[in-house]
Amino acid sequence: MAETRSICCYCGVGCGVIIEHDDGLIRGVRGDPEHPANYGRLCSKGSALHLTAQPAAQTHRALHPLVRPAKDLPFRRASWDNALESMADRFAACIETHGPDSVAFYVSGQLLTEDYYVFNKLAKGLVGTNNIDTNSRLCMSSAVTGYKATLGADAPPACYEDIDFAELIFIAGSNIAWAHPVLFRRIEAAKERNPALKVVVVDPRRTATADFGDLHLAIESGTDVALFHGLMHILVWEEWIDDAYIGGHTAGFADLKKRVREYTPAEVARICGIRADDLVTAARWFGQSKSVLSLYCQGLNQSSSGTAKNAALINLHLATGQVGRPGAGPFSLTGQPNAMGGREVGGMATLLSGHRDLGNAAHRAEVAALWGIEHVPAKPGKTAVDMFTALAAGDIRMIYIACTNPAQSMPDQASVRRGLSRAELVVLQEAYVDTETAAFADVLLPATTWGEKEGTATNSERTISRVRSAVAGPGEARDDWRIAVDFARRLERRMQPAYLARASTLFPYSSADEIFREHAATTAGRDLDITGLSHAVLDARGPQQWPYPAGADRGRKRLYEDGVFPTADGRARFADVPFAPVAEKTDARHPFRLNTGRLRDQWHGMSRTGTVAQLFQHVGEPTLQLNPSDLERRGFGSGDLVRVESKRGGLHVPVEGSSELKPGHAFLPMHWGSASLGGEGGLGINVLTTAARCPVSFQPELKHAAIRVTKAELPWRLSAFGYAPGGDALALRAALRGLHQCFPYASVTLIGRDQPGVLFRAAAATPADSALLARIDALFGVDGPTTARYDDAKRGIGRRVLVDGARLAAVRLSGDTKAESWLREWLVAEHDVATSRPLLLLPTAEPPRGFVSRGRVVCTCFDVAENVLIASLAAEAGIAEAALSKVQQALQCGTQCGSCLPELKRLAAETRRDHAASIVLAT
Repeated sequence: MAETRSICCYCGVGCGVIIEHDDGLIRGVRGDPEHPANYGRLCSKGSALHLTAQPAAQTHRALHPLVRPAKDLPFRRASWDNALESMADRFAACIETHGPDSVAFYVSGQLLTEDYYVFNKLAKGLVGTNNIDTNSRLCMSSAVTGYKATLGADAPPACYEDIDFAELIFIAGSNIAWAHPVLFRRIEAAKERNPALKVVVVDPRRTATADFGDLHLAIESGTDVALFHGLMHILVWEEWIDDAYIGGHTAGFADLKKRVREYTPAEVARICGIRADDLVTAARWFGQSKSVLSLYCQGLNQSSSGTAKNAALINLHLATGQVGRPGAGPFSLTGQPNAMGGREVGGMATLLSGHRDLGNAAHRAEVAALWGIEHVPAKPGKTAVDMFTALAAGDIRMIYIACTNPAQSMPDQASVRRGLSRAELVVLQEAYVDTETAAFADVLLPATTWGEKEGTATNSERTISRVRSAVAGPGEARDDWRIAVDFARRLERRMQPAYLARASTLFPYSSADEIFREHAATTAGRDLDITGLSHAVLDARGPQQWPYPAGADRGRKRLYEDGVFPTADGRARFADVPFAPVAEKTDARHPFRLNTGRLRDQWHGMSRTGTVAQLFQHVGEPTLQLNPSDLERRGFGSGDLVRVESKRGGLHVPVEGSSELKPGHAFLPMHWGSASLGGEGGLGINVLTTAARCPVSFQPELKHAAIRVTKAELPWRLSAFGYAPGGDALALRAALRGLHQCFPYASVTLIGRDQPGVLFRAAAATPADSALLARIDALFGVDGPTTARYDDAKRGIGRRVLVDGARLAAVRLSGDTKAESWLREWLVAEHDVATSRPLLLLPTAEPPRGFVSRGRVVCTCFDVAENVLIASLAAEAGIAEAALSKVQQALQCGTQCGSCLPELKRLAAETRRDHAASIVLAT
């Protein structure tokens, strides 16, 4: 078995992985014990990476260039030459007729730095447009503008090691236990070593992260700026600020003091919905701790006041001198694996290479000189939301999309899809053929992905790591930068720019290392100077943090240790920002505040994680969470189907009660698009979200929307589940997706573990017709003579059960689906039904006598379910803290990736409380 070192392709932690492979196939993956981001740890998603590269998971890969002869016709296979030549012809004609701003490029924080660099140069250097933006606009742009407004540059000053030195860790707007699990493991370890370490968590929900904290500030959605101003008010009032640091290294504090004067504990408690005493406690810990590390993410970024939120938090660090020393600093956690790398090369509509500003004429001249062109365009480009609005209006006519899925991830999906539908040409460069955006593409170019690519990526702590290929890409897939270079050269020949008189091409690259070297040269003398790095240096010395100028032998862990900042006078700036509530307020028609967020075991739009059945075991479908009191007041039962509507559209989902939420608040996971959640509208979760955005960062407010929730008037239900007759679960899932539009509500997901199956659910006002049911039966293979069946046409009830040997193979329940839970569990567990066949057609919701449900899977690594854990913990409850350790030894749960540890600890605590209560009652 050969081994190749690379990194994980999910979140911005940037974990090192060792890929095990032979015969051109990836066989396994484990954490790299030498990588400084994770030292061998991986989360549940990273631990399952190899499963996304198995042949069974490759059936939805893009293998060949595909072209549509017309918008309403299916794809046809094309050669690379034909596809790229046609693209170049059409782009060149559009640019000549309508100008360079008639085309646009929308790229991704999952591209490698080298890919990003080529696309940025293609847009700004060759085409002459700043219409290039990225899905990083949706996750990190407010962090960028927050850093620049205060510290002077887009440069996180802290590092992961600071977790080990902090006295207070202040977590705001991040469920780090689920979104960045490997970093959370490090926080848990730090707390175990140092019980005096305090953890404050700011979040409207009581998440797994908040459960871990010493203090949870459950603020009202969007009131972060008021909270931070309130903390500053107390710091000033109690004289817990560092006057020497403020006087020697900052500017603008007097204006900020005036701003926060009115943010008294009582007023902030009123605005934020928290206790004034808790605010004072948080301020005391912040002001009296020797080292404070803030960790923050989308709760601050995805907001119409995202820049203000970021800057107001950084103000607290400047006021207390908590920057540039061990254990201290404002540390933005990057959402995507290479959002940092994209910012470094200037791959956004508002940036230029090497952290230069588009609006700075000197910076534009520097980049033009570096590239050997006459000028870089000065006109600002369209950012993500405006780009798709411009497509709908006809101002942008053609768009080139790479490695991202805007028809799932962008807010206000109706507007986004209107733009994609009206575009003259949509080019999609993608590893997967069945993303939501693929349905709008006129050209689909197959790209390589994790385990197949060469280049670099930069994680949250400024560490640049080598990304290496272990196997070749499938079919005719090519690396992203190679596709972009090939297209650029063809477009170049048609446009005949002036620089061609001096050089043969702007794109002379034959390797990713050549691109990296040119990128490094553009950083000379900049805050992120990496002129001392190359692929060879990274191969020899391992991952390195920037800056890493020529002559260095290592990168810099922390920035601003000398108190000098990259501003005109070397001083950091306090940001005098106003507090503004969320853009969309609740009202009588839309009384709930919707919050969207991540799940533990899924990633973004699930184009990769969605191919692995075991990653659906923890949470298998999108479910709206409400406070139990809201459920009771509206007469909803757990599992009921509800209609969720915002001012932009609506969808149907099941509902459940959750004590994590305050009354009036709601939560939905953001991963489900129209590929997995169909029915009326068929636009996925982001049909609800608003395109309102921060006026500085242009980042949309994906975290907040006002919604109403009503009971779905869809009494007829269908549930079909089982294994694909031919063994291809992804093909079965794809076929079922084609039936989404037949129902007001429909969802399709994977079930099982080693043998993946498929679950299809639907609901309607009246029973489905027999032809539609026959199509579903045929897909699951329950239409043959060996299938057990029951029909009551008058009541619209039908059941089909197929047994293979002594095991369930597939089930279809319609009209009455009460038996789904236990039949599905029998199927997944491969329960022997030889003696239970007479029971299989029973409509009862209760399983046969003697059957005990395992419940929801908590530990996906070792397939340990909730009810098994509760029973095991109850047996050990009298041993107090030792109970969990003994259960882990017996069941192995939480001993591999550790992602389930927060939930294990919660279950253990609840079991101990129940045990203690039972003793009191007995006494």
